[in-house]
Amino acid sequence: MGSLGFKELLLILVLALVIFGTKKLRSIGGDLGAAIGEFKKSMNAGEKEDEQKPLKQISGQDAEFATTEKQGAKPEQKSNV
Repeated sequence: MGSLGFKELLLILVLALVIFGTKKLRSIGGDLGAAIGEFKKSMNAGEKEDEQKPLKQISGQDAEFATTEKQGAKPEQKSNV
């Protein structure tokens, strides 16, 4: 499948103008631009929020063993009956 060339893009633009009209096409473009701006704004806000919160680092196996040892749990022994 090939990429879109100049002729294809021009045809799509002409069809969009015929179907929607210039006023509707302007409002669609404005709404799309506002949506993209909001998306970028929220992405930047999320990155800044993540930088402010420290991350907890827990090693899974060490944490499990530490809790079982403190509680006095002993490993099960198999009996040869």
